[in-house]
This record gives sequence, structure tokens and C-alpha cells, in this order.
Amino acid sequence: MKKAFLILTGIAVIALSFIPSEKGVPSLEIGSVAPLADREMKNASGTNVGLKDVMENNGLLVIFSCNTCPFVVGKQDSEGWQGRYNEVFEIAKANEIGGILVNSNAAKREKGDSFEDMVRQAQNNRYQVAYALDENHLMADAFGAKTTPHVFLFDGNYKLVYKGAIDDNNDSSTEVTEAWLKNALNNLGESKDIEPNETRAIGCSIKRVNR
Repeated sequence: MKKAFLILTGIAVIALSFIPSEKGVPSLEIGSVAPLADREMKNASGTNVGLKDVMENNGLLVIFSCNTCPFVVGKQDSEGWQGRYNEVFEIAKANEIGGILVNSNAAKREKGDSFEDMVRQAQNNRYQVAYALDENHLMADAFGAKTTPHVFLFDGNYKLVYKGAIDDNNDSSTEVTEAWLKNALNNLGESKDIEPNETRAIGCSIKRVNR
């Protein structure tokens, strides 16, 4: 009986290791081509925008974000990552890499993540890139994005070269020891290998709705 239990436990562990991300859609693998590049989304500026519209010569940086997660906006004892967005996108621009922020929190549209809330968020924080509303979290599902924030960096051929976190310290920008995204942006701009090309995305889960 004990042996049978151990076998079943082992099978369960193996099965769990292959469970895909939210809604049964696996997260994009390194080398994958960016999905839904032609899909238009409503930008906080009032215009429509797609990934193809913001792609630059050397690539594209996509960050799934929101207005309500403390990992993004911070809390009493933590800065959050939002305050580093503009610097990150400035580095991207200097390396001829386009950028976009995407809000996929469909289940919180009436709880702080409405389009009107996004407009205020973009204005108050002087976002330097498009902040797009992902209706029905279709973009997040296509990417397999799990958290806010969740970073996906593509090269000039729309191929994924880095995914995961911005850096290793959500609480304080002055205490960062591993600036993964900044390094990835600079290396991509200089046609160098990106190492690591994948880190663990930490944050609040993207708030999806049942369909």
C-alpha cells in the first residue's frame, strides 16, 4: 500500500510539473514569436495600439501591469516596480527597442483597473509608453502571462529573448543586486547573449474572468 502511494505521489508530482499557466495556456518559451502582434487595444491616450505599432528596430518590451497590485504600485514598506518603469523604457528607447504596458485585469475593471483608472494612472506616473487595455485578457492568455508585473522582451524578429522579472528587489531600487531586465535590454541592443534569459515573475496574479 505504501509503495502504491509513493508511486501515485510521484505521478502527481510529474503531472504538476506540466500544468500550464492560467486558462490552460502555457507561458511562451524563449525563442517563441510574439502572438497577436496585429491585435489593436485601447491605449490610455485614447488611440488604439498594437504590438506592431510600437516595435522598433532592435525589439519590443511588453510588461503586463495594472493599477492595483502592490508589487506594481508599492505599499507602505515597499516601493513597488512602477517607479522604475520610465527608466526601463528609456533604456529600451536608447537601444532602439519599443515598449508597451498591458493591463489584463478583466475581473477588476470595476475595482480600480477600469480604462478611466488607467488614464489617471498613466498621467499621474507620466508613463512614457502606451498603456493598453487587454479586453478579456486575450493578450495575457496568448502570452501565458501570470503576474503583474510580468516582462516579455522580444528581438527585432519578434522572437522572445527574455521573460520574467524586472530585477531582484521589489522593495527598494537602491538595493537591487540583479538588474535582469536592464541587462537584457542593453545586451539585446548590442547583439549580445542574454543571461539569464528567464527569471521568476513575482507579483499579483492577473485577475481573469471565467469564459
